[in-house]
Amino acid sequence: MIPHVKPLLGKEEEDRVLEVLRSGMLAAGSYVQEFEERFKEYHNSQYAIATSSGTTALHVILEALGIGPGDKVITTPYSFVATANAILYTGATPIFVDIDPVTYNLSPSELNTTMKKHPEAKAVIVVHLFGLPADMDAILAIAKKYNLVIMEDCAQAHGAVYQEQKVGTFGKASAFSFYPSKNITSGEGGMVLTDDPIIEEKVRILINQGQRRRYYHEMVGYNYRMTNIHAAIGLEQLKKLDIYNQKRIENAKFYDEHIINSCIQKPVLPQGRSHVYHQYTVKVKNRDVFTAYLEMSGIGYGIHYPSIIPTQPAYKNVASCSGTWPVAEQLADSCVSIPVHPSLSPSDLTTIVEVINNYR
Repeated sequence: MIPHVKPLLGKEEEDRVLEVLRSGMLAAGSYVQEFEERFKEYHNSQYAIATSSGTTALHVILEALGIGPGDKVITTPYSFVATANAILYTGATPIFVDIDPVTYNLSPSELNTTMKKHPEAKAVIVVHLFGLPADMDAILAIAKKYNLVIMEDCAQAHGAVYQEQKVGTFGKASAFSFYPSKNITSGEGGMVLTDDPIIEEKVRILINQGQRRRYYHEMVGYNYRMTNIHAAIGLEQLKKLDIYNQKRIENAKFYDEHIINSCIQKPVLPQGRSHVYHQYTVKVKNRDVFTAYLEMSGIGYGIHYPSIIPTQPAYKNVASCSGTWPVAEQLADSCVSIPVHPSLSPSDLTTIVEVINNYR
């Protein structure tokens, strides 16, 4: 079986983790601080704050922005549920905007229409889905028009670039995830990026049980800190990010050039954007038949996501989930992600292409 995802870890990560274990300093400490420094330098950002996950990063950004009960936050219905869950954690209401049928990211035209209905909305969480940057020029223009704060969910887009600028640096703050399936991993973990010193200060207090100094709690906070163990892995992974991304891009290019089956709709790369292919996601008819064929042929796959967020059982009592999002719903019924990770060999790629081209 060719796996759909495969974390790529080496001796460098092992040696760094052993350093931490032998030091006895397992909790947050100097390795976390170094990871934050390297990550903000990579993005040319002022501040980076390591967290326990991408979800917790989203949550504390919203709280640092002052989002709370009665507020409305715009986002996509087509993402991992954590994007919207973070809004609910604060007591705010998610307002879902349909996606663009070409890029699968939040549709600027739908955002503009939604803002006419909800001009009081305070923020928008822009997800750079599957590693492809959203249309930030259009979204920034709409946000300026309506005084809307932009947050970026970059959980799947480490190192992606829009118009020569890395994602995660367009909004007021951004969140990254280092879950094992991501372009780089720390086992578990997340990161907040921001250029705003007020947000940076609030986030640091929130993730540390509401304390700036030990045992003096200024607010009700959380235990959302990253450990030195996770940061040690992340430090070595960050050094390899550009190499890993380039391999993903090369693998995707191979698919673009060699998958010629008319039953398969391949992803699109708009001009001025670099796609880092956290997923290579295709659209197919009769998805159940296609995935059964992949299984029989020894090809791993993923379905991201089989149900859009507003239709999830956990959202049945959320008032804003009574609408329809036809583009997102259609994609949820037809998308399949095929292996694109850096561990794929030339033989793996050839096998995958042959299997897909022979599908009828």
